[in-house]
Amino acid sequence: MQATEPAVPASRSRRALRRVGLPLVVAAACSATLGGCIVAAVGAGAIGGAVVMTDRRSAGIQLEDKQIEHRVDSALGDRFARQSVRIDVASYDQEVLLAGQVPSEQDRLDAAAIAARAENVRRVTNELEIGSLGGLSNGTDDALLAAKVRTSLLEEKGMAPGVVVVHCTLGSIYLFGKVNAHEAEVAKAVASHVEGVKRVVALFQILSPEEYARFPAQKP
Repeated sequence: MQATEPAVPASRSRRALRRVGLPLVVAAACSATLGGCIVAAVGAGAIGGAVVMTDRRSAGIQLEDKQIEHRVDSALGDRFARQSVRIDVASYDQEVLLAGQVPSEQDRLDAAAIAARAENVRRVTNELEIGSLGGLSNGTDDALLAAKVRTSLLEEKGMAPGVVVVHCTLGSIYLFGKVNAHEAEVAKAVASHVEGVKRVVALFQILSPEEYARFPAQKP
């Protein structure tokens, strides 16, 4: 997975939003509000929700990612006092993201080690910051910001719906997905232009043309 912070302009179109319809928009908003992003708590970033058929992960891997989030979340809850840390957990294709804030570098390292030991975790990306929880933005703010990014992606001409998974912690947007190079650049540009986004971290798996051709055609 690669992390980037783009500054590329992006155009907007509402045709894709009309095409996917209200149910998908509502689902995106519900996913945002049901995600982790809880201040002073260990929280999984995408627990619950149905399998997304347009996601390029298999249904089995999507369900396994949800179980990984549960397992990592539980293990971190056993290690850390809930009032002392904020750790959001997200898993995509068995690769785990930890984002939030902990009091010390040792806590940061311990959290990564705990996540790496969880069953079926292939890799851990540790985005945890060191600091005090005082003054942190609340989970509702992050959930709303993630929903805004999802909606902007739905509105973007040329982006197939559902292939990019969005998580938000402390105003940072994390993008996951199996995408080609063009989709990656468009998604990063769109997210970076959403008001309130502090930075964009792309954790995409970039598909080669041959790999991309194996997926069913998805009309944006």
